[in-house]
Amino acid sequence: MSAIRPATVEDVPVILQMIHELAVYEKEPDAVRNTPEMLAGVLFGENPRVFAAMAENEAGEVRGFALWFLNYSTWEGVHGIYLEDLYVTPEARGEGHGKALLQHLAATAVERGYARVEWSVLDWNEPSINFYKKLGAFPMEEWSTFRLTGEALESFGTAREAHVLG
Repeated sequence: MSAIRPATVEDVPVILQMIHELAVYEKEPDAVRNTPEMLAGVLFGENPRVFAAMAENEAGEVRGFALWFLNYSTWEGVHGIYLEDLYVTPEARGEGHGKALLQHLAATAVERGYARVEWSVLDWNEPSINFYKKLGAFPMEEWSTFRLTGEALESFGTAREAHVLG
């Protein structure tokens, strides 16, 4: 059984640890630049726009987390939830924590009148893809994720044309 609760500032170290574990799983072990101070600031600062939920087993031990933020659908005219990270520790997989976290997000979306919960998954991550499909989620065929980051972001962002205001 899994108990879901909102993250607290005391959870920051374990969330960051699990973020590192997720990066290793996703074959990007050196990509995490986040720090406890940065994570605490976005989750628990003056105007948080990033949220986290924790999954605990019956003994109260943290077994996973979901980190999310709001997006907006211009077509639907309402917000949705974008799930940035869903992680369950390897020894706790299959115990229902991932399902409970996703169900928590779905219930949050329904309660608040949001249109959707969406996320990205790596093409090679068949266990997760199969898990998501069993829940009723589906891949967005014909859509690709694009990202502007690093030097390309810097170069493009600093080369604004004169007619761009603000």
